[in-house]
Amino acid sequence: MFALLRTDMEVKNPITSDHTKVARYAKAMGHPVRIYVLELLSKQSCCYSGDLSEELPIAKSTLSQHLKELKDAGLIQGEIEAPRIKYCINRENWKEAQQLLKQLLNI
Repeated sequence: MFALLRTDMEVKNPITSDHTKVARYAKAMGHPVRIYVLELLSKQSCCYSGDLSEELPIAKSTLSQHLKELKDAGLIQGEIEAPRIKYCINRENWKEAQQLLKQLLNI
């Protein structure tokens, strides 16, 4: 293991809030189903969870977990329209995720 040597100077943490954000976004995007959902939602205004479950060959409970992960990361937002839930891309956070990933990849 590497150890930081401390001197009289304060050791500065090199991890920034941007590092933390891009890691969270990347973790949420770390599954092909989530990438598909993001791709789909980025091309249209909104989509109902029932419509997504018809498109994907996975259990509704599994889809729900993927949607929860994307929502927790702030990449999508959901609005209850009983008995369904309408999901939309969170445009502000999606744009931020794109910018952070471009910076990381030096694009």
